[in-house]
Amino acid sequence: MPEVHDNPNAWVAEHIRRFEETGGRPRPGVNDLLLTTRGRKTGELRRTALVYALDGDRYVLAASNRGADHHPAWYLNLLADLYVTVQVGTETFTARARPATAAEHPHLWRLMVSARPEYAAYQEQTSRKIPVVLLERV
Repeated sequence: MPEVHDNPNAWVAEHIRRFEETGGRPRPGVNDLLLTTRGRKTGELRRTALVYALDGDRYVLAASNRGADHHPAWYLNLLADLYVTVQVGTETFTARARPATAAEHPHLWRLMVSARPEYAAYQEQTSRKIPVVLLERV
């Protein structure tokens, strides 16, 4: 089994640890998942913790990077390899990721802001349009 490298950000690494310790419920009332992508430069597996919303049976993510003016590494990685590993609770599965289309974005963005209102503030902080990503089980 290949080694998986956790997000180097200390807060996110701690969140991943709490996710594992709590059976995938580190923050009651918040939908968190672990996303593993393949590094576009290194080919290594990279894992991060993210908030999600549901749109039917699809998982929705926001590549907010907390309002930074550049996309998060996990988003750039999945653009290079759309097949990812997802852990929700104690279940792990393979999914195919894709950025939302322009037509899908407004509805999905509203879902993410409903899940975590701070996303609206993140969008105001940056000049880039924060991408929304859909994950569908393979």
